[in-house]
Amino acid sequence: MIIPIRCFSCGALIAHKWDEFNDKVSAGIEVGQALDEVGLDRYCCRRMYLGHVELIHEVAPFSTYRKKS
Repeated sequence: MIIPIRCFSCGALIAHKWDEFNDKVSAGIEVGQALDEVGLDRYCCRRMYLGHVELIHEVAPFSTYRKKS
């Protein structure tokens, strides 16, 4: 849904680089080069970005606001 804060394997912080990575890919830079430029060198961290599927926009309509009684 939302990119995890830390890599599941090594525990490195990765979430703060997500927007920069998306900007670079949107600008036409290859994914591998964009990962290098944002500083994701470990293959476990790279797979966190490559395997991520953004589902928040599909799931959000099903969440409801609940009033406390």
